[in-house]
Amino acid sequence: MEQTYQYAWIIPFLPLPVPMLIGLGLLLFPTATKSLRRMWAFQSILLLSIVMIFSMNLSIQQINSSSVYQYVWSWIINNDFSLEFGYLIDPLTSIMSILITTVGILVLIYSDNYMSYDHGYLRFFAYMSFFSTSMLGLVTSSNLIQIYIFWELVGVCSYLLIGFWFTRPVAAKACQKAFVTNRVGDFGLLLGILGFYWITGSFEFRDLFQIFNNLISNNEVNFVFVTLCAVLLFAGAIAKSAQFPLHVWLPDAMEGPTPISALIHAATMVAAGIFLVARLMPLFIVIPHIMNFISLIGIITVFLGATLALAQKDIKRGLAYSTMSQLGYMMLALGMGSYRSALFHLITHAYSKALLFLGSGSVIHSMETLVGYCPKKSQNMVLMGGLTKHIPITKNSFLLGTLSLCGIPPLACFWSKDEILNDSWLYSPSFAIIAWSTAGLTAFYMFRIYLLTFEGHLNVHFQNYSGKRNTPLYSISLWGKEGSKISNKNFPLGTLLKMKKNGRPSFFSNKVYKMDENVRNLIQPFLSIPNFGNTKTSLYPYESDNTMLFPILILILFTLFVGFLGIPFNQDVDILTKWLTPSINLLHKNSNNSIDWYEFCNDAVFSVSIASFGIFIAFFLYKPVYSSFQNLDLINSFVKMGPKRNFSDKIKNAIYDWSYNRGYIDAFYGTFLTVGMRKLAEFTHFFDRRIIDGIPNGVGLMSFFVAEVIKSVGGGRISSYLFFYFSYVSIFLLIYYFLNF
Repeated sequence: MEQTYQYAWIIPFLPLPVPMLIGLGLLLFPTATKSLRRMWAFQSILLLSIVMIFSMNLSIQQINSSSVYQYVWSWIINNDFSLEFGYLIDPLTSIMSILITTVGILVLIYSDNYMSYDHGYLRFFAYMSFFSTSMLGLVTSSNLIQIYIFWELVGVCSYLLIGFWFTRPVAAKACQKAFVTNRVGDFGLLLGILGFYWITGSFEFRDLFQIFNNLISNNEVNFVFVTLCAVLLFAGAIAKSAQFPLHVWLPDAMEGPTPISALIHAATMVAAGIFLVARLMPLFIVIPHIMNFISLIGIITVFLGATLALAQKDIKRGLAYSTMSQLGYMMLALGMGSYRSALFHLITHAYSKALLFLGSGSVIHSMETLVGYCPKKSQNMVLMGGLTKHIPITKNSFLLGTLSLCGIPPLACFWSKDEILNDSWLYSPSFAIIAWSTAGLTAFYMFRIYLLTFEGHLNVHFQNYSGKRNTPLYSISLWGKEGSKISNKNFPLGTLLKMKKNGRPSFFSNKVYKMDENVRNLIQPFLSIPNFGNTKTSLYPYESDNTMLFPILILILFTLFVGFLGIPFNQDVDILTKWLTPSINLLHKNSNNSIDWYEFCNDAVFSVSIASFGIFIAFFLYKPVYSSFQNLDLINSFVKMGPKRNFSDKIKNAIYDWSYNRGYIDAFYGTFLTVGMRKLAEFTHFFDRRIIDGIPNGVGLMSFFVAEVIKSVGGGRISSYLFFYFSYVSIFLLIYYFLNF
């Protein structure tokens, strides 16, 4: 076993050769490298699979022996300063390593087909492998400096992946926004690291915790300074895990390809902040008020993320706000000291949310292959509906992920979320009320996403191709009825074809031509790259290929069964508690978690009832039947168009506007921070040029004019000099005479 631990250093570095070889190949042999691009995808998956097997082996050994292993190398030694690099293998590292590798492998398999028609295929896999290296290096780090290095590498990978389609202005802005927002938290993290080094004289976790606990017990530290340093450390986690108020980058990060959203913005990178707080929990737990601050940020994020998801129309953006809310639950649990519950929910949420994101990618993939359907519409849920019969596998998988996130038993998130909700009652009744009500909101907005995307026959379309306003209600699916005559009357979005002289189709005509293979070959998909091959196109959406469905089906198994790992039937079979025993002992927690099934059933009935109520409200507002008020979007439209508004209409409109406009937080930052900083910069620029530089420039200018005047006096004539001399003497004598007499 000792020998196995000694080779654990390969965990972060095994995926690294792929991006290095891809970069070298594109530089030296670009044609051959591009022609063998599937080989690089296979190598990425293979190397990450080896890391997964190695991580699982280490985890099994830890479950059996409850051991922690650390190995370090001295890097810099100078007098009293010593900096060491190494790796730490403990239960927290094992959990994160398995999570990163399992989700990463499935996402890479999925991406092979999803990105197959993109010119950046090789670049995508190079970025993903480099991200895996950075994230695995982060979770195996043995000290704060090493964590900070990999922390920044993860941020760089996020920047590159969000801006993967950098030619799109919106993607370029999104990656810049994510980078700048995370720099705020990262700067705080760096200051916090340096502050605790000043206090303890060590970066190593083991020495840091031991020295700091001794200082606290002997009352030898300044608690104000210590609290400030802890808040600065926590600022890094706030930014990386999209906690309020540094959450604004996460929804815009959905501009990257969907596999990126599934991997780094649902399962791994955003979990880095949760990992950091969990790793530093022995430090935070002994500092007064910092745990309350962590739980406060968590509960605010829980509620804010849920309310902002209520009216989103972009399917990925709605899931992004859901991720933000669920990360808030994890942060709330850590703030309450519920270490086990937080990590349990981290596991269950990662697999369920990865399933939802990959399902949304399958929906987007099928929508983008429709004739006449532009990419901007392919993520708009309001323009979907009636997809059940066309993509049934994706629909059923998305439904399972939705039910899991809503907390419906026996799916994964039910077990972990229930633990957090129950612990919140013991911590703070006010926090518990917010957390439980947010559970109902979660069920509502998740089923809103599901119903708008897959169910029903009614779709909202406010403008047709000619720009004239149509009625917002239609009594037919967006896709029409297969085999029926299609016209503008029963096909409101006008995804119809007529043949032009050049053989390419145009859209929004009244006549439909039969689609054959020759016509399909002439159609250029919106997201395909010219001269790089065409994707299939059709009048109706179709199910994704097997290479995209396989990861989805595997994630279904995780969503169904991973929650059972954390069910504490008794102390002997509670795998999760055994797995976390060293960490729980480190936090002075009691590892006896045998369950009271009567109390558990009472709590479960309450939580499931709240979730069911949210689902019922979603069905009532978005039910797949003909109704004049199908959803909040239509209610809001009716309120705005109606001549009168009562008080309830104003409340509905205010809630809708609040949610759709992201709580006006982005507008606030744009007005008071972006514009304010620009005005401050303009003022400082004016002050520097006109005042700071103006004084010496003015003195020099006055000297120039005086010199010019004096220069005209010096003409070289003795008579002129004598005249001016006697004139000045006469003037001074007259002044002296009048002043004295």
